[in-house]
Amino acid sequence: MSEERIVIVGASLAGARAAEGARDAGFEGEILLIGEEPDDPYERPPLSKDYLRGEKDQLTWVHDAGYYGERGIDLRLSTFVSGIDPSSRTVQLDGANPEPYDRLLLATGCEPVSLDLPGSGLSGIHYLRSVADSAALRDQLGEGTRVVVVGAGWIGSEVAASARQKGCEVVLIEPREVPLQTVLGTRLGGVYRDLHIEHGVDYKSGTKVEAFLGEDRVTSVGTTAGEIPADLVVVGIGATPRTGLAQLAGLELNDGVPVDAGMRTEGECIYAAGDIANQYHPFYGERIRVEHWANARRQGYAAGRSMAGEETFYDDLPYFFSDQYDLGMEYIGHAEGSDEVVIRGDAESREFIAFWLREGRVLAGMNVNVWDVNERIGDLIRSKQAIDTAALADPETDLATIADPVQAAADEADSRSGASHSAGRAGGTSPE
Repeated sequence: MSEERIVIVGASLAGARAAEGARDAGFEGEILLIGEEPDDPYERPPLSKDYLRGEKDQLTWVHDAGYYGERGIDLRLSTFVSGIDPSSRTVQLDGANPEPYDRLLLATGCEPVSLDLPGSGLSGIHYLRSVADSAALRDQLGEGTRVVVVGAGWIGSEVAASARQKGCEVVLIEPREVPLQTVLGTRLGGVYRDLHIEHGVDYKSGTKVEAFLGEDRVTSVGTTAGEIPADLVVVGIGATPRTGLAQLAGLELNDGVPVDAGMRTEGECIYAAGDIANQYHPFYGERIRVEHWANARRQGYAAGRSMAGEETFYDDLPYFFSDQYDLGMEYIGHAEGSDEVVIRGDAESREFIAFWLREGRVLAGMNVNVWDVNERIGDLIRSKQAIDTAALADPETDLATIADPVQAAADEADSRSGASHSAGRAGGTSPE
């Protein structure tokens, strides 16, 4: 494949890692990595955390300066791709000649869902996706600034926490009872509600936004709970995959771009990875689209190896993390279909592990201010074995004594089937 050419649309975390993966797999041909933004590929989690608070001046780069030149990767920034022609295997660039490809990766990510309400075009209303968005917002955060955050999902909750840490007066508006209710449920979402309230956030549950008020700039937000004064507004009500190019290429769309376990789309020699990829996941036996940092990092790398011709399937368990005030958490797994939640530790003290189970089998786990347990939780999930929930809930029972026997049984079953657990995952893992 040394004479072939890989083109990656999206100089994102997933796109940059794909270029790395292709080179690591021995691909010697040309690699063109195209990005709309003017900055080298960077990681987005700090944009709602320490970068937003001004505690960190530099971005977290995916690779060190000089990496792309040293690896023979043609990185083109501030470049907009306007179309894809699968018949000629070219991508169209604004103001430039079409670029040919032999393998094409779409790593275009997501964009924030916007509100279409009266006054939504006023200045002072912010969405957070890029470093430019974060930089524009942080310049306005200061002592006494009245900030209204619409949406108490991960982005909204993290922005609200960062704004409070900067001394802003924060109102957090959420139509549901608690933050993150659809992900964590009412009880665990209540942990985050109480956390924000204790740090001085005015949490408005069961509240919907009806309009943004002001002449040229927003001065207040009209809600079902009344009018709320605002110096600025941050909207964080979710994200949608950027599938415009995939649609222009004639690809099937279904909650993103469907791909197989090797990140191949239905289009010949076209791949997708990261936030837009609705991937068939071998472990779950169904399609899953994940919008988090770890998935972009690992899945992008696996996509690069796949494009380089390596037999690859990606089956890493979904993983994400969040930091708000002094509460840090990690989440691993996929809790859809759970019928029981087991708490290990004291949720009220905010030092605990929550497990989501179905028929006694662990589907997902979230460790809150408890560290070095994520791998053990992953072992329990991968075992697919029913476990002793009393022992799972007991902090005095070493988690390793639960995970190890269960994992041993799973490994023995894998061995009998002729393929070890570690060998089965080799194609989807990557160096961290």
